[in-house]
Amino acid sequence: MTPRNTSDSRLILLSDAEYALRLSRLQEAMDADGMLISAHADLYWLTGRVFAGFAYVPRRGAALYGLRRCVHLTGDTVEPARKIEDFAARIAAMLPAAECVALETGVCSYDAVERYRAAFAAQWPEVRFASATGALRSVRAVKTDEQLRMMRLSGVRHSAVYRRIPQLYREGMSDYELQVAIERVSRLEGCLGQFRIAGSDMELFMGNVLAGDNADSPSPYDFAMGGRGMDPSLPVGADGTVIRPGTTVMVDMNGDYTGYMTDMTRTFFVGSLPDEAVRAHELSRAICRRLADAGTPGAAACDMYATALEMAREAGLEHCFMGHRQHAGFVGHGLGIEINEAPVIAPRSRDVLRAGMCIALEPKFVIPGVGAVGIENTYVVRPDGSPMECLTDAPEQLINLAE
Repeated sequence: MTPRNTSDSRLILLSDAEYALRLSRLQEAMDADGMLISAHADLYWLTGRVFAGFAYVPRRGAALYGLRRCVHLTGDTVEPARKIEDFAARIAAMLPAAECVALETGVCSYDAVERYRAAFAAQWPEVRFASATGALRSVRAVKTDEQLRMMRLSGVRHSAVYRRIPQLYREGMSDYELQVAIERVSRLEGCLGQFRIAGSDMELFMGNVLAGDNADSPSPYDFAMGGRGMDPSLPVGADGTVIRPGTTVMVDMNGDYTGYMTDMTRTFFVGSLPDEAVRAHELSRAICRRLADAGTPGAAACDMYATALEMAREAGLEHCFMGHRQHAGFVGHGLGIEINEAPVIAPRSRDVLRAGMCIALEPKFVIPGVGAVGIENTYVVRPDGSPMECLTDAPEQLINLAE
């Protein structure tokens, strides 16, 4: 694959119009006089590039940038700033005193936040501090046309890889061996390998492949499915279980091909499956269709979860919905730069759908003795109230790997 924009010396890699749109959306969402950004995901969202340094976004006017490394990068408001104290002094010299500065308290360490506070207080002794998390979460949830273009491209490549999975299977394979084969194809297709996640509740390497009862193994992470993993240092996913007749293989692999990722799950099997597993899989597809129809601007995320749970209950499959030994507390989530963005489709979620949101729906079931069944697709909320657009169009039916 050809590297994208890696040799460009401009700090901001977005078009002027795209950059202006993202900056204005953030400034409209701010409830402080300025916002300091240093987290990689937020910097990438704002500029189209990950870099070591800081961005300071005032409520009005141009954003200022300070570079700790890669000081060759250029821009009208870009200067070297090896430490936050230097950058805060530069901001104070260029802008009026701020009464309130928002910090990324949701993702920065305590030590970093305290240092940022001290640096700004040294310049503006009366300054107050607030959290930037809510504003950033809100603006990043609604994708621009350019971000949707990148997500659609990820979806096309992601789907192409999944269509090749049956060709990768060999009799006697373990879930781990199949995962490695999928990883190779994914990387050659252009997958970046980066599974960017916000917070400390999740860790993962390129995705989950779960064979048989390993899907019923609880994990300490906040994923829909678990798995024992190959080592106690990363207890999730494939554990070397051999793929055997009468069991399923659930594949939930990385879809990051552009910096904006799609999320997709498909279920495979060998031999034949019991009726309960087939019925649960078809119910998963039906739930996705129902929620895709309901996913219009103004829809409450908690109501969508309630719909999915009621469909599982009516089918007599509530006991294995979103897990069996351990149940996940959601049926879908927002995604984009990170795999766990807003909104969250969960029973106590206060999120309301807006046009341009991207949502992964994953109503899954775990059948003891068989494994996990169900699908996951990535959708976009449309502005006209029609059903959500699906970005992941690989075949959804149960696929026999031995055929």
